[in-house]
Amino acid sequence: MGVVRWFIELLKDPRSAIASWIAIGLVPTYAFIFLIVFIETGVVFMPFLPGDSLLFAAGVFTHDQTSGMTLAVLLPVVWVAPILGDQSNFFIGHFFGRKIIESGKVKALTPERIAKTETMIQKWGPLAVFLGRFFPIIRTFMPFISGISGMTWARFTPFSVLGGLVWSSLFTFLGYFFGGIPAVQKHFELVIILILVVSILPTVIGLIRAKFGKAKKPAAHAK
Repeated sequence: MGVVRWFIELLKDPRSAIASWIAIGLVPTYAFIFLIVFIETGVVFMPFLPGDSLLFAAGVFTHDQTSGMTLAVLLPVVWVAPILGDQSNFFIGHFFGRKIIESGKVKALTPERIAKTETMIQKWGPLAVFLGRFFPIIRTFMPFISGISGMTWARFTPFSVLGGLVWSSLFTFLGYFFGGIPAVQKHFELVIILILVVSILPTVIGLIRAKFGKAKKPAAHAK
């Protein structure tokens, strides 16, 4: 229960989590950030970690010179973490993907989410790897499904690297440039919720459309 509570608090208030890490030391702080960003993408059964909001909050702390955190150190950390995470998940999918899906042990791997990810790959090819990086949950499944689908490592990697660099830089710099605004500081929790909603909304809309689209097709055939 302690671990579950820790994850819930991290989702609700990543700023407080980072502040508690800084109290321990800067090296553990960077290590925790690296680990969470890596695991979100690198381990298929952990798609609910708050990558977007964590990067934003970390960027806010680099804006605050009293925190000790700097962009010069943070950026390489958040660049490397998603790239290595994608590589890990791609090879997990390539070698063990079918067995993992058939086992049914990863509850987050619902048929709808798998179908959504596969549809993106079929439509966009390796470009889907880049686009998928900006969608929570999908960013976890994309490298995994890419490994299953037969996409070659040589096609996967350039788009994975580009997506990881752009995504991590975008949210870190958003935190850095907007974190000093008094309104953002005062309503930080609402900003985090807004980031989560905006990030998840396209995925939710896509799943709803896919579900209702399937429901309409049998109805059309029935006529």
